[in-house]
Amino acid sequence: MKTILVDAWNTFITKDGIHQELKMLLDGYPNEKIIVTNADKEELISFGIVNMPYPVFSLSHKPNKTNPEYFKTLLLEYNLSTENVLYFEHNEKAIASAQSLNINSFWLETGSPLNDLKLFLDSNL
Repeated sequence: MKTILVDAWNTFITKDGIHQELKMLLDGYPNEKIIVTNADKEELISFGIVNMPYPVFSLSHKPNKTNPEYFKTLLLEYNLSTENVLYFEHNEKAIASAQSLNINSFWLETGSPLNDLKLFLDSNL
């Protein structure tokens, strides 16, 4: 079963807290979810990326998601392969980084409706 990699800041978590509509969508899938972020410990707290409903993965900007090494490390840590993950994110450079490793990725523009994300997940899970 594929794992869903969930962008943290400005996607799953905003200044208003967890994006509840997105959480409801994700909770409709039995797949494991991992929240991915660049945040260091202080940023995790200040951005409210604490007590999350899914595991949180960060390398504290060493490197950021825009560097493919971030995703290589994540895959190793969770014993995942590129074929067994889906990723969605608001940052196009992070999407390009993941895609350079053949991670099936979806660009979710900040504030856009979730219909296309649902289609992406339904088509690829």
